[in-house]
This record gives sequence, structure tokens and C-alpha cells, in this order.
Amino acid sequence: MTAILGLNAFHADSAACLVIDGKLVGAVAEERLGDRRKHTSAFPVNAIRWLLADNGLKLSDVTHVAIPRDTAANRAEKLRWIALNPTQGIPAAFEHLRRSKATRSILDELAEALGEDPASGRFETVNVEHHLAHIASAYYVSPFDGLAAGFSYDASGDFVSAMAARCEGSDIRIEGRVHLPHSLGFFYTAMCQFIGFDHFGEEYKVMGLAPYGEDRFHDEMKRLVTTPNEGWFQLADGYFGMHQGGGESGALDEDGFPIMARFWRDKLKSLLGDPAQRGAPTQREKDIARSTQVCFEEAAVHCLRRLHRLIPSERLVMAGGCALNGVANARILRDTPFRLPYMQAAASDDGTCVGAAFHCWHATLGRRERFHMQHAFWGPGYDDSAMRRSAEATGLAVEEHASEAACVEAVADLIAAGAVVGWYQGRSEWGPRALGNRSILANPAIPTMKDTINAKIKRRESFRPFAPSVLKEDVAIYFEQDVYSPFMMHVVKFRPEWRERLPAVVHVDGTGRLQSVDRDSNGLYYDLITAVKKRTGVGMVLNTSFNENEPVVDTPEQAVACFMRTDMDALCLGRYVVRKTAARP
Repeated sequence: MTAILGLNAFHADSAACLVIDGKLVGAVAEERLGDRRKHTSAFPVNAIRWLLADNGLKLSDVTHVAIPRDTAANRAEKLRWIALNPTQGIPAAFEHLRRSKATRSILDELAEALGEDPASGRFETVNVEHHLAHIASAYYVSPFDGLAAGFSYDASGDFVSAMAARCEGSDIRIEGRVHLPHSLGFFYTAMCQFIGFDHFGEEYKVMGLAPYGEDRFHDEMKRLVTTPNEGWFQLADGYFGMHQGGGESGALDEDGFPIMARFWRDKLKSLLGDPAQRGAPTQREKDIARSTQVCFEEAAVHCLRRLHRLIPSERLVMAGGCALNGVANARILRDTPFRLPYMQAAASDDGTCVGAAFHCWHATLGRRERFHMQHAFWGPGYDDSAMRRSAEATGLAVEEHASEAACVEAVADLIAAGAVVGWYQGRSEWGPRALGNRSILANPAIPTMKDTINAKIKRRESFRPFAPSVLKEDVAIYFEQDVYSPFMMHVVKFRPEWRERLPAVVHVDGTGRLQSVDRDSNGLYYDLITAVKKRTGVGMVLNTSFNENEPVVDTPEQAVACFMRTDMDALCLGRYVVRKTAARP
């Protein structure tokens, strides 16, 4: 047996996965478990414990540990930058050494996490360059075996912010890298900070805010980001400070959030004025958000067109934190020759553990057997008795349904009638999106539904949109682009005739973050949407993550706690339904 434990550790979005004989058997982000802190950089103790226990393994059974970091990669570029920037480079070098030491202590960390003797660990440690792990996380679990173009972009990893690759068979051949200080990820994050979104991982909020603005700062953004004809992209000198180094990677503030340095420099004020304070954005911040998004999209399209010239295939595999920008992903399909995209469910750094594990399987071990990730449900699941106990703990009347089919019909009645329903089923989703197992669901045709959920359940900014989960065969009915997007990776335009009819999921610019739902990937969720369609005439539900300013719920007890402290109307745990009210008026 070959048991490969993939780990993203000592960095935000800590996570682990397990690949046994070339098959993914589980993957979970550490934030879902333990003390449940968003984007935690803690060593994924709880994720590792669950993965091994769920598969009946001990530390001695692990044959390989794959790490999506190679501190030896791009050494010449690192040294060159330190020589040119000694004041900023020396602290960065110390941080580099600290992370190298942490990586080398993996055996001790694992033994302590599992309560085992370090001597029982006989695994081989495999280090994979960060962006290579990103591309591997998409390509090696994709349906593609022939030629495909691979692209990864994010803030940084192993001194690289973007990578292009030729993927074919079991091989990934690197065709290009963008080294720091140039980074589209850092550009986007710096602009988020400048307009008041200064917490880790808030880029998606700015993507949602952008449609409320005008592209008034287009010329200024063109000065900040350039796209040379024979290159990828460059950042203007002096405006961004992300490459100054220093500071402990993964450090947390008093609330448990990862600490970020300020990524923009004072010179930026000469272009855009004073930075905004955290709080309600003004029209200027909305306009900066819009111009930031447009600039990012144009740079992404430039890169992908160049990638296609290097690797002329319709197939595209993509990963990295920037690949979570669904607006850009949809535009790439409109404005480049790529027609067949694949992005696995966890495109950000949590997903690199999957990429490192499968790179170990294919490149290190030379195995050719392929695995296709067709669904996202790789996290923990809980048995029927646990869900029944949790439902009974609400103190409300519990409706027990004899079959899944009967439960689906009951919940479809609630959704069609206007109830907001917590839907908790099976194993939890891998990645940041709720995809139909840990979701809050509602009828998208009710005009007040978006405001109701934002204000009374999610308790978040009013400008943030909700996603439509749509039957795969109905996507072309509602959307201008017929995109297969099972992991909610594309933001696409609704057809004009549907925009007023589905107000709860249509954003201000007429778009929606699409989830395509088919029977093979999630049969129960597919059946539920089908049942809703019979009642409403629309093959769609509003879908948002089952949480309230916390990581998505993992256990049935957490689902009940979220249900009881918010204004959700009903909760379905497996085949058990409890309700506070039958429906909203």
C-alpha cells in the first residue's frame, strides 16, 4: 500500500489530504476542525488525525509526506533580489530559514499530533515547488490525459507569483515563471487593503463590491500593472511593498486571524488619494474596486492568451488563489481560445496539499494511474444517530422521514413556500464553497430573500451576492454562458429575461456565481433542486455556506448551534427536519 499524506502547513489555509494507491480518500482544511479559526496557519493536527483515523491508519502506515514547498527552488532569483535589496532582503532571508526549519520538523509534528513515537515514522518526505503543486492539484485530478495548458497565480510561493506549464500524460513541464516582486495576487490584495478590506482573505468582498463602481481609475491602474507583449505582467516600482520581507509567516493576531503586512506604499496615495478606513465603502472605494477588478481581468486575459500561444490546446487547468476570481474565470472563457476548463474545488493554498500528494504519486513514484475529482465531498461525515441526537437537542419537534426521497419532498415544499433552510448532508465539502452538503438554501425568486439572509442569518455586508445552484441541463436557460462549473468557479451573466425574476441571486451587474449540479456529483442535491423546480418552475435554489461569520459548520452540533442563533426557518440533518416556522411571507 502506498499512503501519501499531503500537507499545507506553516502557512495560512492549513490543510491535509490522504491519497491511498493513487486515489484521494479524504481532504479537509484545518479551519473546519479544532478551534475553528478562519484561514488558520496552525499545523493541521485535527485534519491529520481525522484522515488517518477515518482510514484506519497509523503513522507507521504513511509511506510519503508531500509538502507544497521547496525552499531550494528559485534560489538564484532569491539571492539576486537580496543582493539588490539588502535592507528588505535580510529579514526575508531569516523568515525563509525559519520556515525551512519548520518544514524539516514534520516528523516530530506528526508524531506529537498522533501521540506516537517518532521512531514509528518511516515515510519519505517529498517537497514540491509551490506553484507546481498548484498546477498539479488541478491537472492530476482533471479528466484530461492529453495535452492541457496549466496556469497558477496567487500572491507568492517559493518566490514565484505565477507559473505556466505544459501538461500531458503524467508529465507537467514548466514553461514559465513570474518571480517576485511582480505579483497580480499582491496587487489585488494591496488594493483591497487600500480601500479598507484589510483582513486576510477579503479579496472576494472586493470582487463583489466592484460592480457597484465605475472604471474611473483605469489609467491609474494601467500605470500600476503593465503587460508586455513578450512577457506576462509587471508591477510598477515603488507602489507596492509586499516583497520587503520580514515578519513571521503565519503569525496570528489576538482574534486568531493571520497577520498581514501592509502591501501598498505611500507612493500609491499620489495616484489614488488617501486610503480608506475599514467600514462602509464610499463611491470612491467602489470605483477603485471596479478599476482593480478590470485591471486584474485584463492582465489575466493577457497571460492566458500568451499561455495558449505556448500551449495550443482548448484544455485549461488552473489553480492558485487568483483562480478563485470567478469573474475573471468567465471572461477567460469568453476572450481566450480556451474552451474546456478544469479547476478543482480548493484552488487556493489549501488545495496545494492535494497537488503535492498527486505530484508525488505521478512524478516521484512514476505511477500512471489517474484519479478524477468529480465532486467536492472529501471531508468528515457523521452517522444517522448523530444527526438524530442533534435534531432532538433543538427542543423542537423532529420530523423523521423514512427515506431520502420523502425528506427531499418535505424540504422542497419549505423552500418553495419561502423558508430559509439549513441543509446538512453526507460528507463536507473540500474547498471554500458550500456545494450542497453544508448549505443554507432558499427560493431565489423572492425579492426580499437576499436582504433577509444577509441581515438576519449571515450578518454580513449587504453588497455581497448569493450563489445560484442550477441543474446542469438548465444552465443555458438562465445564463448567457453555458459553463459547467460544479465547484462554483465562474461568475456569469444571467439572460436578461431572468434578471428581474430571480432577484435574490442576480447581482447588481446581472451576474451570478454559478454552481452546475448534476446527478453524478451530488444526486441528493440534484433531486432536491429538481423537486423545487416542480413547485416553482425554476431549476435553481439560492445557496450560501452554512455558517455565520465562522468557518463552515462541520459537525451536526455546529449546524444546530448556527440554526438556533440565527433566523433560519428550518434545518434538515440527514433525514430529520426541524422547523421554527413553516415559511416566510
